[in-house]
Amino acid sequence: MSYQVTARKWRPKTFKDLIGQDHITQTLINALRSDRLPHALLFSGTRGVGKTSSARVLAKTILCPNVQDFVPCSQCSVCEEIAAGNHVDVIEIDGASNNGVDAIRELRETVGYMPAGGKYKVYIIDEVHMLTTSAFNALLKTLEEPPPHVIFVMATTEPQKIPVTILSRCQRFDFRRISTRILKAQIENICKTDGVEFEPEALWLISRLADGSSRDGLSILDQVINFTGARLTQKNIVEVLGLTDRNLLIQSLRAFVDRDLASITDIIEKIFSAGYDPSNFMKDLLEEVRHMLLAKLNTSKTPLLDLADSEIESLRKTAETLSHEDIHLLFDMALKGSADVLRAQSPRVVLEMVLLRMAQAPRIQEISQLLGSRDPKNTQNASSQRQAPAQHSTPDTWESFVEKAKTENPLLAAQLVNVSLIQMTEQTVTLGVASNQKFMYEQLNVPKTLEKISQLLKKIWGKTARVQIQLSDDAPPSPNMIKQKIQVDKKRDIAERVESHPMVQNLKNIFKTEVASIKETKQ
Repeated sequence: MSYQVTARKWRPKTFKDLIGQDHITQTLINALRSDRLPHALLFSGTRGVGKTSSARVLAKTILCPNVQDFVPCSQCSVCEEIAAGNHVDVIEIDGASNNGVDAIRELRETVGYMPAGGKYKVYIIDEVHMLTTSAFNALLKTLEEPPPHVIFVMATTEPQKIPVTILSRCQRFDFRRISTRILKAQIENICKTDGVEFEPEALWLISRLADGSSRDGLSILDQVINFTGARLTQKNIVEVLGLTDRNLLIQSLRAFVDRDLASITDIIEKIFSAGYDPSNFMKDLLEEVRHMLLAKLNTSKTPLLDLADSEIESLRKTAETLSHEDIHLLFDMALKGSADVLRAQSPRVVLEMVLLRMAQAPRIQEISQLLGSRDPKNTQNASSQRQAPAQHSTPDTWESFVEKAKTENPLLAAQLVNVSLIQMTEQTVTLGVASNQKFMYEQLNVPKTLEKISQLLKKIWGKTARVQIQLSDDAPPSPNMIKQKIQVDKKRDIAERVESHPMVQNLKNIFKTEVASIKETKQ
């Protein structure tokens, strides 16, 4: 049995056959439906994403005599001639080879002639950015006043090289890179249609190698089928294309996690016995570490991590015992190692050292975890010191009253946090305000506000009493003062614990320095 998986065989015949470009196809169909198709279109995007194919499909949609609902029949002589590139009213120009002004002048001479059949003549200029300045100037004259029967479709991979005067006269369509998942689905459909057996992992590998290009994916598929025959396996693809065995990458990650130096030495031996290029291996390893981090971040449903679900789950399990900071460190080490291997006179030796160093990478711990591992007695003492300011509060727990008041009257409670409880009797509750907050005293010491405080006392504590306020610097601390004191004591305690930690003491001795500052981060 013979297999023919070629890019030409699987070219799109209608707009629905274009994969990953729904935003383009829908816009073009809407333009055709409303008879608002522009006379000059610019298709830009990376290689192999369907720019030229879309131009041919558009030409068939315009010229096919049997078109129904903007779907060409793809069977008539017009459709077949357009697909073959020899229809008289669809002129294809290669900008890379015909980049001179003479080719565009010839276009200008023929553009005025009416189409041989149908309503339009379609000029498809591929790689239009390769035209010379003179050729662009000649083309501009035609684009300024195009004949009503002419449609220009220009395709390019580098739109930034096209003069602004040309761009301003075109309606631009930006083609996107095709996701690995969509490419995999396309290749799987082709394999099933052609009767090619496959491993799912093999199709994922081909799709990743295609790097967003449908044409590249089909070319790789055709190449590996010619080598392997009727069944595609990941092992065969690795052999025919000289790729890094993904099992080695996964084994490397596990060895890093387990700090298994023996496994690393075995992996190094396999790398060089298989003849892998050290720089290519480091490049693939760098990407695999990145995949591990994204898998741990649980971003499997985002375009950032376009892998098989089983592979994502495997990476997530591998990274379970690592923190995000640990994986960042591995990535930094792999990034530096890639550069070192690339410029090394002995890449093998450098690769060996990089992998062994990554397997012994230190685990990054938060400073709070380090401090928490100290003597429990010291931790208990520090905890008691942090709670010491609570002894300033009165037995009637004024702080708790203010906290409950926040749910009843938030505005009044925001003022009471700066007030302290001086004395409480059966008939009277005396509150104090520091003399440096006289404005607060004046706001609270009004009959209406005093009555509101009295009502809160009755509702929260069930106490009926007259409330009076006085200026006093000898009163107990207010809730706000107690909170600030706790924060200050906490920062001081952390600073003392950091300073006295053995690791910090060693660093100070080694570098002959002092701790300049300690910043608190929000979790």
